[in-house]
Amino acid sequence: MAKKVRITLVRSTIGQKPAKRATVRSLGLKKINSVVEHDATPAVLGMAKAVAHLVKVEELN
Repeated sequence: MAKKVRITLVRSTIGQKPAKRATVRSLGLKKINSVVEHDATPAVLGMAKAVAHLVKVEELN
């Protein structure tokens, strides 16, 4: 079974560069406090790291 991560948008994308906004949208996040769960693949973890100042990442069992 693949590990999962829960990603929550905790800060607004207003004032961010378009690439950061696109990364947040591609993770499936729209509004503040929206939450998505993804498999912990290198691509998803890399995107989360790129916008770490906007999101909170939690590992799920």
